[in-house]
Amino acid sequence: MTFGNFKVPVPINEPVKNYAPNSPEKRELKAMLAKMKGELVDIPMYIGGERVFTDHKVRIAPPYEHQHTLGHFSMGDGLHVEQAVRASLGAKYAWANLSWEHRASIFLKAADLLATKYRAKINAATMLGQSKNAFQAEIDAACELIDFLRFNVYFMTEIYSQQVISSAGIWNRLEQRPLEGFVFAITPFNFTAIGGNLAIAPALMGNTVVWKPAFTQIYSAQVIMEVLIEAGLPDGVINLIYTEGADAGDVIFNHPDFAGLHFTGSTGVFQHLWKIIGNNIPKYKSYPRIVGETGGKDFVVAHKSADAKALATALVRGAFEFQGQKCSAASRAYIPANLWEEVKGYLVEDLKSIKMGSPEDFRNFVNAVIDERAFDKITKYIDDAKNAQGVELVAGGNYDKSVGYFIEPTIFRVDDNQYTTICEEIFGPVLTVYVYQAELFEEVLELADMTSPYALTGSIFAQDRYAIDLASQKLINSAGNFYINDKPTGAVVGQQPFGGARASGTNDKAGAMYNLLRWVSTRTIKETFVPPTDYRYSFLGEE
Repeated sequence: MTFGNFKVPVPINEPVKNYAPNSPEKRELKAMLAKMKGELVDIPMYIGGERVFTDHKVRIAPPYEHQHTLGHFSMGDGLHVEQAVRASLGAKYAWANLSWEHRASIFLKAADLLATKYRAKINAATMLGQSKNAFQAEIDAACELIDFLRFNVYFMTEIYSQQVISSAGIWNRLEQRPLEGFVFAITPFNFTAIGGNLAIAPALMGNTVVWKPAFTQIYSAQVIMEVLIEAGLPDGVINLIYTEGADAGDVIFNHPDFAGLHFTGSTGVFQHLWKIIGNNIPKYKSYPRIVGETGGKDFVVAHKSADAKALATALVRGAFEFQGQKCSAASRAYIPANLWEEVKGYLVEDLKSIKMGSPEDFRNFVNAVIDERAFDKITKYIDDAKNAQGVELVAGGNYDKSVGYFIEPTIFRVDDNQYTTICEEIFGPVLTVYVYQAELFEEVLELADMTSPYALTGSIFAQDRYAIDLASQKLINSAGNFYINDKPTGAVVGQQPFGGARASGTNDKAGAMYNLLRWVSTRTIKETFVPPTDYRYSFLGEE
């Protein structure tokens, strides 16, 4: 066997294709959409080296056309969870002891497969299954997932290269071991890339994983597994299961080899799981790593010096791209009275031009929300606000679920800065605006900080640098990702590591080295070349 100090390719962010009319990528994607929509897939779980089918089939439908059937997935139960855990532990020794460059090669190959052969398929699956338009699918399912794969490999080499100093006659070194046991990844519907990364990041560092995606993301999750298998991922390293949360939790959180949780989802679920893990601490071989990114009630604060048109554009994109179903979506805005009428005019004008409908029609900026449960929750907020005192419906407010779960981009202006829609996470295309007197800017910064328990993303719009500096200081703990004169969405791997604190999660920053450090356990090794042979120290001698 030969060894070397290998350098991986230096990553660059995957270029985003624009899908302009008559472009090759647009033709390819449209053809893939038609092909996949015309098929009826039977999606298995992936446990060990087996594709596991069950008699319990659950239908998958596009959120924008809920009468159409894309296929079914095989629903599992507690026995399948136990099988996945056994497969994970069975694969652990060989995977953890595989030379790191071979692990790197698998995921680098997966990135290249996504960038080429599978690009149209992963984007089409995300468009069909999660109701994302072509651009939102491209920046998520293709580019961000490719970036996670390539940048994480690079970050891994940086972690391995960090070493300590040594004194004369001693060689000190650090080993970054995978965690002892298996990692459980619970992933959300809204980002295909997050779904992939939450399972892949621990695996890259030598861990084996049980992966449970949201049911509404299974259609694209199985494409990720298809890519990983073709890239050469060994059996049992990542096991993909579809079960109810309780079935998975009863097995996993009571298992002595449970070593870590990688989670993106709701704050309530994350806090519940943390309690379960805490109560079960005596059962585990080690203290499990808990990494989570949860909700957000993300703000945009405008100063009187802000550019009104730039502010309005950021609000439209930040609040309504992917129907506001981003943890980072702009959902509350604080706008000074001197700018409000101008900003309002731009917002209303933009929303009049926005088209809503199927993502298969590339002219549609807004598509359907993910399912009927989300539709009913969001529209209740809208109905309540329409009937509330001191609330003005600025734009939108209509909805229809007869064909798909469509909700118009909706803007409310409120008199009460503690009204429900400015405080609570809605996770839909609803923006609430509070108009304040321009001289109360500092008080509004304090209001933005204390209104919500979340601290994920936020923006300040201003041309006055003193105002920007003041906001940066006052809002230092209000957002893990803070934007200056930009919308609070769109973090790029390697450029803006993503994550928030407070009720928004553990702020372990996906898209950076920091997240990968959570999936290793450091061993310090000290080697003495010529050890002493006499216990006596010099100070013991007499003068």
